Amino acid sequence: MSLDRSDELVAPTSSAAFGAVADSAVAAVGRVSLWRRLARDRFALVGAVVAVAYALVALAAPLITRALGVDPYTYDLDALGPTGAPAGPLGGISAEHWFGVEPLTGRDLFAIVVMGSRTSLLVGLGATVVSMLVGTVLGLVAGYFGGWVDWVVARLVDVLIGLPALVFMIAVGAVAPEWFPRLLLLVLVIGLFGWSSIARVVRGQVMALRASGFVRASQALGASHAHVLFRQVLPNLASTVVVFATISIPGAIGSEAALSFLGVGVPPPTPSWGRSIGDAVTWFSVDPVYLLFPGLALFGVTLAFNAFGDGLRDALDPRGGGSKRRRRRGGAR
Repeated sequence: MSLDRSDELVAPTSSAAFGAVADSAVAAVGRVSLWRRLARDRFALVGAVVAVAYALVALAAPLITRALGVDPYTYDLDALGPTGAPAGPLGGISAEHWFGVEPLTGRDLFAIVVMGSRTSLLVGLGATVVSMLVGTVLGLVAGYFGGWVDWVVARLVDVLIGLPALVFMIAVGAVAPEWFPRLLLLVLVIGLFGWSSIARVVRGQVMALRASGFVRASQALGASHAHVLFRQVLPNLASTVVVFATISIPGAIGSEAALSFLGVGVPPPTPSWGRSIGDAVTWFSVDPVYLLFPGLALFGVTLAFNAFGDGLRDALDPRGGGSKRRRRRGGAR
């Protein structure tokens, strides 16, 4: 009898261990297949490489400028002509100034572009994190609880969508006190005006998941609402949130550039692509190169994140975006 009982006690443990190993194997296979699908999309891979390169440049920007002996804050009036425009051809491009110099100040444009990447990526990533956190939490509670909670969140989304976001961002930036850190203000303003889209997506998926068997089983076993939301439902939305965040980063970077272009972004002399583009507009007829390099930097990072986000969405949902892309290619042939 003791042997039989010991067998009965060991069997469930072996079964549980086998199930855990099987789950780990399935997860590993899923990750491998995901990377294989993503690797087949060369446009997405190039976008990922370029986005990583931008991030590395932003992290190492002080080291890069120091190693090359350039500084985005140092004036070089000798590099300017009598009208304030760069003295040399092509905006003052030379061995000393790779991208030329800034009109009126003579500051090195290469250093401005490199250091400006820190501003743009910091604001873009920070604002995306804020919008994803707010939108995901509100979408979770609205879709799960329904009723008056859903009604309140839905009305907030409607109001936020109806507001001219850029106008209100400009107003907030204009009336904000001088002592408040401008970078933090941009992160909060852009993030708090950008959560409505992810909230609607999360809300719709949670409404579908709350009727699923595993959610009902957790509720029947007495699991708390927080456990069901953050341990049962949220992991099933991870891919959606990650893809949405990747696609949202370019919009946040563009919003920072637009605000800096309009003069309510980071204050001078902090390097910023948006402010450089805004200043370059008035000098375009005299020095078009001044607009070229900040514009290309902003275009490159936006295209890179969009390409990677689109490829990641197709890889996570091969029956959706990937099949549509294949149908478009087939129709083109």
